[in-house]
Amino acid sequence: MVGIKPTDLAPTAAVKFFGAGTAACIADLVTFPLDTAKVRLQIQGEVKPAEGAVGVKYRGVFGTINTMVRTEGPRSLYNGLVAGLQRQMSFASVRIGLYDSMKQFYTRGSENASIVSRLLAGCTTGAMAVAFAQPTDVVKVRFQAQVRVADGARRYNGTLDAYRTIARDEGVKGLWKGCMPNITRNAIVNCAELVTYDIIKELILKYDLMTDNLPCHFTAAFGAGFCTTVVASPVDVVKTRFMNSSPGQYSSAINCAITMLTKEGPTAFYKGFMPSFLRLGSWNIVMFVSYEQIKRAMTRAQQSWESPF
Repeated sequence: MVGIKPTDLAPTAAVKFFGAGTAACIADLVTFPLDTAKVRLQIQGEVKPAEGAVGVKYRGVFGTINTMVRTEGPRSLYNGLVAGLQRQMSFASVRIGLYDSMKQFYTRGSENASIVSRLLAGCTTGAMAVAFAQPTDVVKVRFQAQVRVADGARRYNGTLDAYRTIARDEGVKGLWKGCMPNITRNAIVNCAELVTYDIIKELILKYDLMTDNLPCHFTAAFGAGFCTTVVASPVDVVKTRFMNSSPGQYSSAINCAITMLTKEGPTAFYKGFMPSFLRLGSWNIVMFVSYEQIKRAMTRAQQSWESPF
């Protein structure tokens, strides 16, 4: 990321890698209920309600959260948290932590990175992260989507049980279900999120609007979250529907998108937009602010350890 002064010790690749994973976990802990609400809203309409049941169960972000707490208990908001944290430690560490290294690779070490180099770096780390961490994302979405029924029955009894059950019932490839739409989604998200943050922060510092500190990080992160939500929502809805689907429900991600369009109309691609924005906006703010502070703290600790006197 931009903002390192010549006199500062630049964070190492290892610091960025572990710092990104840790910051993403902190952000997930804060914003997970919004993410769960987003998933519930996105899959709504996918299955026809039973006879006599209400057609629309969830209405709006906070209405969804309120309904879940009332009918399933507060813990339902954190369904899939373990898989979510596993995902962030493996996923964010790669896509965010290796972004600067990949950017340097495409610019061949030059400090002046073009927009094309940044986009290529974002696409590359996003695709690498999905290929590595897809099983954790599948399990997280399945947990967030499952609704506890009256007798307490659940689709999966725990995180490890979910991995085992999916591998047994759907084959190992079931753990990589929706990998291609997820690669597409995360290439878009990574480019919108990291490149937008990078550019906004660079412009703020270039024109001396703010110093390289918390207000600057907050502003850049908020802008990145909004841009990401607008661009990535349609792919995100298709990804969620496809990963949560039962075997044979959709033949492919494209079939899933076509089915949504014909049965629910184009607005279906923006289902859960407000929770997506609230979640991505707040997630970006918490993550990037935490990431910048963790990088600085770890770099200072490394510097003092190497030069104690």
